[in-house]
Amino acid sequence: MSTNLKLATFAGGCFWCMVEPFDQRPGIESIVSGYTGGHVENPTYEQVCTNTTGHVEAVQITFNPNYMSYEELVNTFWQQIDPTDAGGQFNDRGESYQTAIFYHDESQKQIAEKSKQKLEASGKFSKPIATQILPAKPFYRAEDSHQDYYKKQSFHYRLYKKGSGREDFIKDNWQEKYDKAALKKKLTPIQYHVTQENGTERPFQNEYWDNNKEGIYVDVVSGKALFSSQDQYDAGCGWPSFTKPIDAYQLKENMDTTHGMIRTEVKSNSSNSHLGHVFEDGPVEAGGLRYCMNSAAMRFIPKEKMADEGYGEYLHLFN
Repeated sequence: MSTNLKLATFAGGCFWCMVEPFDQRPGIESIVSGYTGGHVENPTYEQVCTNTTGHVEAVQITFNPNYMSYEELVNTFWQQIDPTDAGGQFNDRGESYQTAIFYHDESQKQIAEKSKQKLEASGKFSKPIATQILPAKPFYRAEDSHQDYYKKQSFHYRLYKKGSGREDFIKDNWQEKYDKAALKKKLTPIQYHVTQENGTERPFQNEYWDNNKEGIYVDVVSGKALFSSQDQYDAGCGWPSFTKPIDAYQLKENMDTTHGMIRTEVKSNSSNSHLGHVFEDGPVEAGGLRYCMNSAAMRFIPKEKMADEGYGEYLHLFN
C-alpha cells in the first residue's frame, strides 16, 4: 500500500448497504466487503450468518487522507446506521450485524471516540449509543457476489435498503430538517422557489450561467460543497453546467416526470433542496454527464476566499 493511503474499517449491519455511501467519493481508492472481529480464519458468508464465528459484516476502505479525512469517513458511517441498536441493524438481527468502528492506529481511535462522545452529548437519540470502538483485527474479503452489490444487483439492493427500514431511518434521523418559515427569511424569493418548490430559473438570466472565475459552488441552504469551476463548461443551455460533482455523496437523484418528460432530478443530500437535473448529453471525454444546475440553488465562493470561508480543504482541486 502506498504510504499516502490509509485503511478505515466499519461494521454497519449488512455490508451491501455500506459500500454505496463511500463509493465514488474523493480520495477513496477501494472498498471491500468482508468479515472481521472474529476467531475463524477465512470464514464463509454461511458461517458468519450462524453468529458463531465472532465476525461482523464490515467494509474496509482504502483512502487518501489528503483528499478525504478520517473524521469525514466516521461522520458518514454514523449517518448510515442506527447507533443505538445493540442487536443488529434494522431487519437484520444477530451478532454478525452489530455495528463497530475498527481503528487502525491511535489517531483513528481518538477521532472515533471523540465523534461517539459528541453524538452521545448531542441528545439526538434517547437511547445510549451501542456502537463499539475496537482495535482492527484480521479482515477477510467476502465472496465476489457480495462485492459492489449495489451496482451489480441495483434493483434488489434498492428494494432491500427500503424494505429493511434503513432508508427511512436515515431520512427520518440523519437528514437535516429546515424550517420553511426560517428559510423564507434567509433566502431570496427565487432561491426559495428553486430550492423548496422545485422551481427553475430562466436560461441566460441567472447569476452563474457564464461564470468563468475559479472557485467552488456550495449549497445555498446547507453550505455543503457541490461543484467546482474546474468541472464547469458552457453547454449552451443557459444554466451553469458541470461534468461531475466535487463529492457524489452530497447529491441524490430522483425520477422527475413533470412537464411531460422523464428526467433525473438532482437534490442536495444534506438539505433536500432541489438543485437541477442531470442529463447524459455531456462531454464524452469527461464521462458523458451534464449536471444542469440552477444558480439560485448555489452560492459561488472564489478560490481566493475559500480558506477564509472554511473551504480550504478543497483548494487541492486547483493545484
